[in-house]
Amino acid sequence: MAILSGDKRQLALARAKELKGRIADYLEYKKKAPTGFTEWEKIEKRQEKIKKIYGATEADWRDWKWQLRNRIDTLESLKRVIPLSSQEDKDISLVGSRFRWSVSPYYLSLIDPQNPSDPVRLQSIPTIAEHEDTSGVLDPMDEEYTSPAPAITRRYPDRLIINVTNQCPSYCRHCQRRRNIGEVDRHTPRRQMEAALDYIAQNEEIRDVLLTGGDALMLSDKTLDWILTELEKIPHVEIKRLGTRAPATLPYRVTNELCAILSRHLPLYINIQFNHPLEITPASRQACWALARCGINLGNQAVLLKGINNHPYLMRQLNQELLQSMVKPYYIFHAKGVRGTGHFRTRVEEGIEIMEQLRGFTSGLAVPTFIVNAPHGYGKTPMLSEYLISMGANKLLIRTWEKRILEYENDEEI
Repeated sequence: MAILSGDKRQLALARAKELKGRIADYLEYKKKAPTGFTEWEKIEKRQEKIKKIYGATEADWRDWKWQLRNRIDTLESLKRVIPLSSQEDKDISLVGSRFRWSVSPYYLSLIDPQNPSDPVRLQSIPTIAEHEDTSGVLDPMDEEYTSPAPAITRRYPDRLIINVTNQCPSYCRHCQRRRNIGEVDRHTPRRQMEAALDYIAQNEEIRDVLLTGGDALMLSDKTLDWILTELEKIPHVEIKRLGTRAPATLPYRVTNELCAILSRHLPLYINIQFNHPLEITPASRQACWALARCGINLGNQAVLLKGINNHPYLMRQLNQELLQSMVKPYYIFHAKGVRGTGHFRTRVEEGIEIMEQLRGFTSGLAVPTFIVNAPHGYGKTPMLSEYLISMGANKLLIRTWEKRILEYENDEEI
């Protein structure tokens, strides 16, 4: 029996109503969920307070080198901005004797000082949980055993990492390479960089090189220009990548001068790490837009962190905010078993459930890949929901994003 056009419209309206109902809870969540944009007025007031404490001008504040020189890394400087209890004093001192901590004035300004569970605070200021965790190891990916040349980490056939520095604008409490931070900021010596470049030149299968550390954007413009130029002299190197968290923790690093240099080295890709919508502020978005205008492709590599972003609606909002910043959600990493970070780890199935609440519920551009890093440096392993239930000679049984079980013809002559 044919369906009349009016009936088709009614069916379409009924389906639209059903789809609208599937997003109603998320829309209610978004109305109350803080982001760097909704909180910006409060953040600016906190920035004014910090500037006053340091006697800084607006020009100082926007100077990334001033931000680095004035990173907060002592109890005394932290207490001038955030009230701490006597127990927190003791805890931070105890953790600080074991693991280095430091936070840029900009990133500190994102923290609500009255909220002990503030997600930026938990990522940047030590808690006693770091000291109490003895379950992890310092090098869970065995990077020391995957370094065939100075400063290089190689886990894949056609690409590798050059660790160019141990310096970051802020030292994340969940850092995977906290063993390299030490007590002093050090860029990789030129002779080691030259040895790394020589290794790449001698191995023609290497087509993709990632500069990371530490944070690649902590190098000077001149040094970045030199490394990228040297890589471009190697015929088989097709693309370069930079690993950085600066757009989130120190967006003022993205200067006109930096953009001018990077724009000369296309194709160039930048991997960023935003973990929470509070980190996406007008300042960070402008930094991302500036990089995008240079023709640089931006991807986000979030880390799934308990008590910070392990909520499906929060992760959906984060990814949608990223797209507005010209950043493609690329990976969500299951937190590695690094010593001192066990309190951040979730179960793998929690990450898979978050992915279930992304696929179909938001645009494909906002759906990254959930990754577990295999032990001993054996690489990134996707953790995927099962959408293929069974496969016959000419038919599949599939599960949709709404968990509908449907038959699908798998015949070349449908």
